[in-house]
Amino acid sequence: MSHWYQLDADAVARQVNSHLSNGLTTETAQQRLLKDGPNELMAAPGNSSWQVLWAQISEPLVVMLLVAAIISLIVGDLRDAIAILAIVIFNAVLGFRQERKAERAMAALKKLAVPTVRVKRQGNIQECSMESLVRGDLVMLEAGNIVPADGRLIETVNLQVQESALTGESAPIDKQAATVFNEEQSLGDRCNMVYHSTTITRGRGTFLVTETGMGTEIGHIARMLQSVETDATPLQKRLAQLGNVLGVGAVAISLVIATMGLIQGEPLRQMLITAVSVAVAAVPEGLPAVVTIALALGAERMLKRHALIRHLPAVETLGSVTTICSDKTGTLTENRMAVTVLDIAGQQVKIAEDMAVGNQSLSLLLLSGALCNDASLDHNQAIGDPTETALVTVAAQLGLPKRKLDQLWPRIDEVPFDSTRKRMTTYHRCAQPLPTTLQQLWQQSVPINNNSVIFSKGALLSLMPTIDRVWIDNQVQVLNDELRQRIFTAHDRLANQGLRVLALAFRPLSTPPDQLENQLVFLGMMGLMDPARPEVQEAISLCQTAGIQVVMITGDHPLTAQHIAQNLGISSNPLLTGKDLSKMPVNELEAAVSETGVYARVTPEDKLKIVRALQHRGHIVAMTGDGVNDAPALKQADIGVAMGITGTDVAKEAADIVLQDDNFASIVAAVREGRVIYDNIRKFIKYTLAGNVGQLWLLFLAPFLGMPIPLVPIQILWINLIADGLLALALSFEPAERRVMNRPPHRPKESVFSRGMGTDILWIGLLLGLVLILVAHHYWSANNPAWQTMAFTTLAFSRIALSEAVRSSSESLFSIGLLSNKKLLGAVVVTFCLQLLVIYVPACQTFFSTVALSGGEVAIALLLGTISFWAVELKKLYANLSSPKHHQAL
Repeated sequence: MSHWYQLDADAVARQVNSHLSNGLTTETAQQRLLKDGPNELMAAPGNSSWQVLWAQISEPLVVMLLVAAIISLIVGDLRDAIAILAIVIFNAVLGFRQERKAERAMAALKKLAVPTVRVKRQGNIQECSMESLVRGDLVMLEAGNIVPADGRLIETVNLQVQESALTGESAPIDKQAATVFNEEQSLGDRCNMVYHSTTITRGRGTFLVTETGMGTEIGHIARMLQSVETDATPLQKRLAQLGNVLGVGAVAISLVIATMGLIQGEPLRQMLITAVSVAVAAVPEGLPAVVTIALALGAERMLKRHALIRHLPAVETLGSVTTICSDKTGTLTENRMAVTVLDIAGQQVKIAEDMAVGNQSLSLLLLSGALCNDASLDHNQAIGDPTETALVTVAAQLGLPKRKLDQLWPRIDEVPFDSTRKRMTTYHRCAQPLPTTLQQLWQQSVPINNNSVIFSKGALLSLMPTIDRVWIDNQVQVLNDELRQRIFTAHDRLANQGLRVLALAFRPLSTPPDQLENQLVFLGMMGLMDPARPEVQEAISLCQTAGIQVVMITGDHPLTAQHIAQNLGISSNPLLTGKDLSKMPVNELEAAVSETGVYARVTPEDKLKIVRALQHRGHIVAMTGDGVNDAPALKQADIGVAMGITGTDVAKEAADIVLQDDNFASIVAAVREGRVIYDNIRKFIKYTLAGNVGQLWLLFLAPFLGMPIPLVPIQILWINLIADGLLALALSFEPAERRVMNRPPHRPKESVFSRGMGTDILWIGLLLGLVLILVAHHYWSANNPAWQTMAFTTLAFSRIALSEAVRSSSESLFSIGLLSNKKLLGAVVVTFCLQLLVIYVPACQTFFSTVALSGGEVAIALLLGTISFWAVELKKLYANLSSPKHHQAL
């Protein structure tokens, strides 16, 4: 049925066999889930196994290798053809397995990104996964939620929904649960319905689920909305372009080598295969795939640090972050709000576990905080915003349970909280006779015939313009300058202690009000303590060592912000407020942002200004956010970080990363992991290209010395397999270097050859090439039949030794230890044994054109193979000895 909007709420409940007050039973919900399936949209089909495999073997450079195999078959060289095809198949299978593993890792991360919803089952409000919703569920909505299914609204309070994803209408739509239509209406006019994937921009409501999954309106067009993310990350694109450039260069070199060989009388068939093999061996054709694997596995590791990656490019951007803009509450602090102080007329009462409230004014203050509140408290389990849950918890602790209060004073109307007004107001009417204790309170507080009341809470500065009287000693007094000053002095005293301060007011009524937020009576204030997370101070110190600026952004009072910042080691001089930002021209703000560590009393719009100003100054910005209005700043930031616990669905959708524990230290851990991933990709490039350059020098110089081609094609492909395959892949598991957070972040658009890596590739490759050509020429000129095997084995041992040398750019292998990367150590042992099999097993000798070497020759090859290792180690030693830090230590 699609005409739910033409039925009233009771009729809809009957149709879906549900209950408007209690919702479904747990048993019924489970049965419907089994019958109808999960509430999820069908994703566009991903690449099949055959498509992934085809992508592996259709790479241009792999095609060149296949051409070489065909040429070998044509000229009758069955051995080389089989060998080339075997290596192509091995590389394809390895690439296929790794890509599938990366896909599974990312799919698992997406599963974890499914939002949770508040649903009422068996009369109790509980949180569950969006996928577990079924027809007939009673779902609560509030600003910032993404609607999890289609449904008929049964309650709305100032509810507005952004439905542009369905209707194309950019303006939010006002919703009214009471409306019932007699005629058919277009989708955008059904004001009593909500639809899957639309966004709640204002107010709150409750709806009855009528359609889930592919049965929803958005499900009907899911195939048009969903596609497989195939776009490469910026680093992958740069490396793919690099591979193409290197490929062209390698083809040119291989043509020169082939021409020189033909001049010297080498067979045309041999030169054709050698030319193609050299071209393929010279280029790290698997590099883009290795980057995908490194990024996906890095995202998997970040999840263990409670950072859920939603967009893969964020992994590589993390290593470039120069500024982290963090919310205070819940990120730098524990988000464990607790009311510790009540303040009425300047008199402060500290909350204790066993205290009982005898003061009528304090009771009224607690009553106000519990009723002007969207949190719920069922079976001692508070659900909702941490600040609001603290208010209902303290009220219940002192004998005023919210569930009972809501029954006595049901809410009639409200003006919901928003980040600009910084206050919330509710209107209640007494529904039934009060219990004796509350009746006494009410009689002493307000005239008994006033059975309606307005409650309001918020920031003191926001609430004061609505106040004209003050509640002192159970009576109302007109607000004058002296009382105003006393209130602000008491507020600042609490804020200076690092407390979040909420002001509360009320207004008893005998007739419905024209306006809710005027002529209010100031009741008092509550001080809430949210202690700083113990691990955050160390994380901030680590950021400062790593050249990362930490900025605290909060809506709290400047004094509260300053107190917390000083405790955490964040510079609060200067401190800017939202009011300061509104007066600053853009150029002045851009000049100030690099020096400002704390922003207080800011709005989400201010966050966007701060991000843009920092970016204009060249910063790479990570910005945290949790509210619906934070989405623009999260989108604008280079890395948007949403809160997994307190964050709205809209904020999570806009973010690149979701923190599952809302902890600042998790951001820093993710930044560290991003640096490690980028470092390991650079190590892979350095290792692969340096080895390939050395190989090219050997093949290029040999003809000029009158020598035959030193390596046959199968030997070149074997080196490519063990070095660029096993050893290079193991490098991607290299743990973080000790100094990874002791250096400034890298520029996001820097060349992969920056910071001396291009120079290292050239000199290591040249040194390796010279060693190899000297070995080959010495044994060839001595007419030693093992001359090619000596060059081949020396090259294999050199690539093995070089893999250990490039593990750190600054630390010696003897400092970091062989066992710190056991996967690489295992790959070293395996490749060494495989090389010995190639030169000693008779079948392998025939296949790889090798001869058995004497023990002395193997020792010489092993010794010469370590020359590049010792050269790299000496270069690191020299760099460390000549560094300024070393001279300071002396």
